[in-house]
Amino acid sequence: MELAAGKILSHRYQIIRQLGKGGFGQTFLACDRQLPNENRCVIKQFQPQCRDAETVAIARRLFETEAKILQELGSHRHIPRLFAYFEENGQFFLVQEYIEGEDLATEINAGIYRQDEGKVMALLTEILSILEFVHHKQVIHRDVNPFNLIRRRQNHQLVLIDFGAVKQISTQVVKDGKTVSTIAIGTPGYFPSEQAQGYPRFSSDIYATGIVGLQALTGKDPEDIPLDPHTGEILWQHLAMTSAEFSYVIERMIRYDFRQRYTSAGQALIDLRKLGKIHHLAPKTTQAVKPQSQVARQGKSWLTKILFVCGTIGLIAGAYLGFDYWQNSRNSLSYYQKGQTFYQLKHYTDSLNSYDQALKINPDYLEALQGKADALLALQRYSDALNTYEKAIQINPDSAWAAWLGRGEALDKLGKNQEALASFERVLSLNPAASQAWQGKADIYLELQQYSAAQKALEKLLTFQQNDAKIWYKKGWSLQNLENYEGAVKAYDQALAIESDNPSIWYQKGNSLYQLNKVNDALESYSKAGQFNPQFSQAHYSQGVILQKLGRKPEALEAFTQATKANSNYYQAWLHQGALLHQMERFQEAIASYEKARRISSQKAEVFIGIGNAWYRLGDNSQAITAYQQAIQRQKDNPETWKSLGNSCFKLGQYERAIQAYQESLRYRSNDREVQTQKQLAETRWQELQQSPQKQTPKVDKEEPVP
Repeated sequence: MELAAGKILSHRYQIIRQLGKGGFGQTFLACDRQLPNENRCVIKQFQPQCRDAETVAIARRLFETEAKILQELGSHRHIPRLFAYFEENGQFFLVQEYIEGEDLATEINAGIYRQDEGKVMALLTEILSILEFVHHKQVIHRDVNPFNLIRRRQNHQLVLIDFGAVKQISTQVVKDGKTVSTIAIGTPGYFPSEQAQGYPRFSSDIYATGIVGLQALTGKDPEDIPLDPHTGEILWQHLAMTSAEFSYVIERMIRYDFRQRYTSAGQALIDLRKLGKIHHLAPKTTQAVKPQSQVARQGKSWLTKILFVCGTIGLIAGAYLGFDYWQNSRNSLSYYQKGQTFYQLKHYTDSLNSYDQALKINPDYLEALQGKADALLALQRYSDALNTYEKAIQINPDSAWAAWLGRGEALDKLGKNQEALASFERVLSLNPAASQAWQGKADIYLELQQYSAAQKALEKLLTFQQNDAKIWYKKGWSLQNLENYEGAVKAYDQALAIESDNPSIWYQKGNSLYQLNKVNDALESYSKAGQFNPQFSQAHYSQGVILQKLGRKPEALEAFTQATKANSNYYQAWLHQGALLHQMERFQEAIASYEKARRISSQKAEVFIGIGNAWYRLGDNSQAITAYQQAIQRQKDNPETWKSLGNSCFKLGQYERAIQAYQESLRYRSNDREVQTQKQLAETRWQELQQSPQKQTPKVDKEEPVP
């Protein structure tokens, strides 16, 4: 299957451009047309090399199994989420999160790690931390290399992509009823001998990670680093100056014999973290030691003098330090109070400066750390806020529930949903009455579209805050998505009892009422939404849809007009307005509306069908044919479009083209008697023309069907 730009898969994902191509398939950047912002995603196409039925069946089973594994792995913040997987035309597709950023190869080529043991150690720790999770799930990545590690632009953290396990689908053949992999999965230079032979292990990923670290440290590509011809070991020591401890870790990661390597990422991390602590120790100072004989010669009389002097100095120093501590405490408290005042005034930068002054005097001032973190959160400096909340937690992990709460909010803003949920759970274990934690949980579950879990959190939240319209609105929204429309309407009514002029609540109430087929009540709700916000284009549009169904055409036209005034790029509103004007036999105006819709989205067949139908009714069949052909280019399997094309060709006496169009229509809907009749009539007229070539103007049946 060729996937050119613009191709739509699964009626949802539109290809933007190709990202890569290999023996296993292709990778594409795409957009999800069913999401409001048409979020970008990655489409991976896998093509089994053998196409017989048995191989395809095996590939399908493997694909579904591996896709479920990827779905589970995607719960980790450093692994792309799996959005969907499907089969189309005998090929297999994964839809994954698109990670914006630069690959690790770019960083390595820039030389930022070269000959820097500390940076390489941190890099290896970051990669192995991801692999620790992967290995814990009993999964081998199989293709760890710098191009499969992306530094996410949002938070500058690595993301591990392109798991090799699913590639195995593309390399299966059938032999004696069993599946056998014929191609080693991975990137040459990064996979060890056992993987090359088709027997990868957890330690194979450790080997690949060690090679990445070696490449970063030396600046050399794997193929440029020599091997010992007798042992197969990598000879790298002459290319970098490293400590003996770090050399040991690298050596153990890249051993030729897998039995001599670390067996898992977790095991390698233990050694790296121990080494990291050594690296961060300050160098110890030494001082000269007097010979023992010299000490012995010191007179005992000096002892009394020394004790007296030390005692006196101690008293003076104690008094001074006590005063200094008291003075510093007063100063730090003063700065903290200033910070609180600035924060309440929403002068967050000034409050941050005041908290910093307090912390310079007392770095462990818990309240000042909390205030600083809150200010950073308000300034949308989420990573800095997270670090500061964690410092506060380190001081008092069992009682700093407010810091745990802030940590959860910062993690949520950074897109780390699972970690945020864990933080909110910790808050509730320390303070079950912390309604903000229930709020945080509910918002995350709504974001994740886990509406049942959101419903439970919202119910708990309402026990603390019954008079908050937003909470009732969110409850209504979650119930609406659970298709409990009656419950949703009740929740929206509770919200409106508190905030009766909120257009969003009225609009969503209208949507639930519409699903309950209470169209008049829904119409009233949409009307209220438009009344409280005249620029609410969706509310006007929804009014128009209902009014059109009720046959109240002038009112429906006014509603669609209001929708397009509020949002001139509202495709559906222009499309429905065109259809309504067609019903009202105002065909020129209908074409004008359809043209507005076409300029917004020229890839939709429906808009060209509308244009064609309007031209047909105006008697301009040439224009109608052009429009129908445009529609067919975008959607070939619509029998109505082929039928309409046939009718226009028939009108112009183009009977052969009409017959072809009717045949295509019957191909997709073979039992359409009207089309069968029209086709027979066209065949009759065509035969008449063949028998009488001089006859140029055929009869036109006045009872031909009208599009």
